[in-house]
Amino acid sequence: METIDQHGRFHPMSDEQKTDDEGSPPGEAVSFPFDRMTVEQFRVRFPRARWSDTRKAWFVPGKTAARRVARWLAALEAEADAHADAKGRDAFNFDPIESSYLELGKAGFRIKTPYSRTVVDELHEIPFSRWDADLKIWHVPFRSYEELRSRWAAIEEAARRNEPEERRRRAEARKGTEEETRSKLRSAERKRRRYPLGSDDLPPVGRVVAISYGIVVFTEVTGELVELEAMAEFYPGVTDGHVWGMWRIPTLEELVRTWPAKAPALEGAEWWQPTIEELRPARRTARMREQRVPSKEG
Repeated sequence: METIDQHGRFHPMSDEQKTDDEGSPPGEAVSFPFDRMTVEQFRVRFPRARWSDTRKAWFVPGKTAARRVARWLAALEAEADAHADAKGRDAFNFDPIESSYLELGKAGFRIKTPYSRTVVDELHEIPFSRWDADLKIWHVPFRSYEELRSRWAAIEEAARRNEPEERRRRAEARKGTEEETRSKLRSAERKRRRYPLGSDDLPPVGRVVAISYGIVVFTEVTGELVELEAMAEFYPGVTDGHVWGMWRIPTLEELVRTWPAKAPALEGAEWWQPTIEELRPARRTARMREQRVPSKEG
């Protein structure tokens, strides 16, 4: 039997989900969203199939039923993808995105921009988008054009802000200003990879947790008191009861193994168990970071 995900993709059911009882005739149960034309195609392809009220699914008899059903579902999915791609291409022709960051490819759009966290986050939210690490470009299929169109203003604005010339212009404008001084001090403090923690609520060492910086793993709680006057600007709310905790960036394996919290953190929390909404972008970033690291064998 098959189930359908939010993008209309078919997935085989797990062993626990299958409804065949021991001793029942061999065959395969299959379910799909009701559509008269699809049902007619199914009945032509599988004339011996019968609807089962017990299973709430069609049952195709035969020892080779699973393979035949899988081939039919794959063809159905390919047909749906082709139709969605055609609609997306037509939508682009009617209302195109004109940008130096976007090119047309054979199967969709090729997007190349300066690095921007905003661009990465926006493109990750587009269904079926993927990053090509060799070509350093994003691929988005035609079927995802409407979603790409809705996000393009934010993508293009972030890309332009991160053009080398624009970044140099902003850096020149900040030179010698109080903003530049504070920015350098904040950056220097961040590079020390330490964080103030309330001595009465310390996080577990060696486990993935979330803090205002993002998701980290604390490696040590030193017990050294935080210098209140010097650190108040960097850490609002710090008190003379805070001590330093040293942190590192978690690995992809650690992030994947981390069980997400069911509810967001309480307001004012200094550290908390991350939710799935916090873990997903951290996992994507870790995966991209590990892909950029050359293999030891190479």
